Amino acid sequence: MQEFIDRHDVPTMACIPTQDHGLGKLESIIAAILIFVQISSPLPLVAWDLMSISPAKAVLYSPDTKVPRTGELALRKAIPANANMKAIQDSLEDISYLLRIPQRKPYGTMEGNVKKALKIAMDEKESILSSLPSDLKEKGSIIYASLIDGKGGLQALLQCVKDQDPDKVSVGLASSLDIVAELELLQAPGLSFLLPEQYLKYPRLIGRGTIEFAIEKGDGSTFSPEAGGEPRKTAAIQVVVDGYSTPLTSGNFAKLVIDGAYDGTKLNLVNQAILSDNKNIGYSVPLEIKPSGQFEPLYRTTLNVQDGELPVLPLSVYGAVAMAHSETSDEYSSPYQFFFYLYDKRSAGLGGLSFDEGQFSVFGYITAGRETLSQIKTGDIIRSAKLVEGRDRLILPEEN
Repeated sequence: MQEFIDRHDVPTMACIPTQDHGLGKLESIIAAILIFVQISSPLPLVAWDLMSISPAKAVLYSPDTKVPRTGELALRKAIPANANMKAIQDSLEDISYLLRIPQRKPYGTMEGNVKKALKIAMDEKESILSSLPSDLKEKGSIIYASLIDGKGGLQALLQCVKDQDPDKVSVGLASSLDIVAELELLQAPGLSFLLPEQYLKYPRLIGRGTIEFAIEKGDGSTFSPEAGGEPRKTAAIQVVVDGYSTPLTSGNFAKLVIDGAYDGTKLNLVNQAILSDNKNIGYSVPLEIKPSGQFEPLYRTTLNVQDGELPVLPLSVYGAVAMAHSETSDEYSSPYQFFFYLYDKRSAGLGGLSFDEGQFSVFGYITAGRETLSQIKTGDIIRSAKLVEGRDRLILPEEN
């Protein structure tokens, strides 16, 4: 697979050659048909041995692959919170998949999901609140109360489901999940695992951080106006970086930001990505990917989608932020060069997975300003990058 390098005339994100695109589509169709036949048939498809579907194809082509479709969802799923809160979250997030069903929505199933979440929240109140740090219990108790009976809480969501209005359900679900995430973040003041001793020499972020980028057009033109506004010389992009899943990658990036290392950096539009210029500064951090369902990240190794391994922070999200590979070894990320990923489902498998899934250290997502990405061209500039939240969670080597 080709990788991100500092040569902008080379397509870097394509996992398969462009000339094989038609063949790839044909393989996708054949794989989907074979999966359906294999599931529905009691007999093995012996005659198809030469075209047997690898586990990778099954994951990549399955329309039921449940990967987060937004940065907000991926970040919420990555919070290492109380098990009861995660059970509430999982029950509610299933509703988002049910809402995608066209025509007749399964409101009965949705109602059951909300009632299940409500029961866990009420039955496990003591467990949920006892997992909060002592100095955050009062704040957590207020958030817990709003989760049950607040305007955007579970009781209100239950009524939306009973009204069978998909728009109201969608809005109510988003509000309830926001409250869930707010409470979960209070339960996770730091890392839930110990870093290997050899990695304590790197900067590390033991939680979340928020970075604001100011982007300018390199040719002096302007960005499209926001609703009701004027054309803008500068566009803002907000990124949340996740130290829970990638403490070393996020820590190195956050340190570069507070050092002003990205101020004035040029951007380059390449295949499915907006790539920063490269500089020989920063720490050479090992490739860092946390697999879904695992307790801690893996280092210096990619995930094997062929075996069904999926990352907690997937690349297959428009606005994912990841480090390019090191120029010397794919086992390490670039010390400095990063990219905004322009996910396009037309270039992905039927399951919605990028063919580069599990190959890069994804460490965050754009949470505001995603609409700016489509307007960025080669030569545009990061005028400034600022760490506006999370400095207290950034540990530098000299602070050990």
